Amino acid sequence: MPELPEVNGLIEFLRAEAVGSVVVGVELASFSVLKTFDPPVTSLPGLTITDVTRHGKFIDIDVDGIHIVVHLAKAGWLRWSDKLPDTKLKLGASNIAARVRLDKGDGPTVGFDVTEAGTRKGLAMYVVRSPSDVPGIAALGPDPLEPGFELRPLLGRKMQVKRLLRDQKIIAGVGNAYSDEILHAAKLSPFAIADSLDEDEIVRLEAALHDVLSEAVEEARGKPASDLKDDKRTRMRVHGRTGEACPVCGDAVREVSYATSSLQYCATCQTGGKPLKDRSTSKFLK
Repeated sequence: MPELPEVNGLIEFLRAEAVGSVVVGVELASFSVLKTFDPPVTSLPGLTITDVTRHGKFIDIDVDGIHIVVHLAKAGWLRWSDKLPDTKLKLGASNIAARVRLDKGDGPTVGFDVTEAGTRKGLAMYVVRSPSDVPGIAALGPDPLEPGFELRPLLGRKMQVKRLLRDQKIIAGVGNAYSDEILHAAKLSPFAIADSLDEDEIVRLEAALHDVLSEAVEEARGKPASDLKDDKRTRMRVHGRTGEACPVCGDAVREVSYATSSLQYCATCQTGGKPLKDRSTSKFLK
């Protein structure tokens, strides 16, 4: 799933490539991708893209005051093309859910496709007059890289710190992968309870949240959209690396599996050497 650093990379890429371009058309190839009806997508052709910004994991494309907002969900992506095919999209014919054609005024129509792999469809596109009209944006918690962000007041909850980091209503932009990386850097169990963290643990978590995300944003900066996913995978220290050696201590990276996801951690670095039970309601193997 694209998270804050990758979405930020996409934003910067789109801002460089698309701002100033005129929308030629928006084609939909999925019944479910568009979640709004007013303004209609037919109101966009002829308008100019004036900015591209981010709200948590949401991409916000400002088209002369009308906003195309995209949430890539678990398996979505944005694919840029310097020359889109002339043929129109066919409903359900590929993994392309929507296509935005643009005119930069210097040749063939450019633009981007919004794609989604797999059969579980979570990709969402909205055309709205204000980003706050998107329910997911209206409910977002604070952005961890915004000036003035404070983690400490958000920790007074009796919930696992892994869940807290991923809850978009508490902190915007962090998902499964970066929560694993943040907790590894902070030397904290994903099952630790947020309101039970001591002062030293809070300080470590604050530093890890800022440092891991800031470093990832810098790594993603300047890369083309096509490279961002692979770049993310190469930077992961524990997430997605079950069975590999922890880069800090050399112990094997372990996994806890759920019905639709999993987490990775290092027992030596994070849980005092105790393996976590492979279900969400347990703390440690007895």
